Amino acid sequence: QVQIVESGGGLVQPGGSLNLSCVTSEITFRAYDMEWYRQTPGKERELVASITAVDATRTYADSVKGRFTISRDNAKNTVFLQMTNLKPEDTAVYFCHGIHWQKVPNYWGRGTQVTVSS
Repeated sequence: QVQIVESGGGLVQPGGSLNLSCVTSEITFRAYDMEWYRQTPGKERELVASITAVDATRTYADSVKGRFTISRDNAKNTVFLQMTNLKPEDTAVYFCHGIHWQKVPNYWGRGTQVTVSS
């Protein structure tokens, strides 16, 4: 059974940092583009960062450029999201999403809560 499990969320003060991890199992991880999304109540899920399977090309939402870094470790079937200089508007549930480079199938994790507050 495919599993995608996020961890590393929590409460942090503005200007602080958090490192999210997403561990996958039962997929050929190196064949999957990996993405981090976030969602707040009443809003649509927003793509925050992505990293491709083929060449690890990274893309970021404008709102997080220069502050967040996505990376992957294919040997550990894990994708990371390093978040620095966090702002209250970064508060959200962060979801990990894996999508095969051929666009199907795709899998979601259950999310991890990030709260930025003083």
